[in-house]
Amino acid sequence: MTGESQPFELRRPSLREPDVRRGTPVRFIFDGNVVDAYAGESVAAALLAAGYRTLRESPNEHAPRGAFCWMGLCQECTVEVNGVRRPACRTECADGLIVRKGTIA
Repeated sequence: MTGESQPFELRRPSLREPDVRRGTPVRFIFDGNVVDAYAGESVAAALLAAGYRTLRESPNEHAPRGAFCWMGLCQECTVEVNGVRRPACRTECADGLIVRKGTIA
């Protein structure tokens, strides 16, 4: 081992199944962080695969909220996509999206 220090990169473990056919790779931003995803998958699925479980905080208790029903009925996974509040489970990933937690200030 040399005296030089090696840069340390913190990486989230992947939750993606390696043998599944996927769409074109895309990237979007979630709260300032780059997220690798695939065209056609939901923002909620991409965020979960990237290790993000909290998509917003509840308005009164500030408790973490994430995807729950996965079909757009419960509104637990609401995020802001390019300035518009949307359910993450019903929003398809696309290159260049700007996504923020759906917590209302």
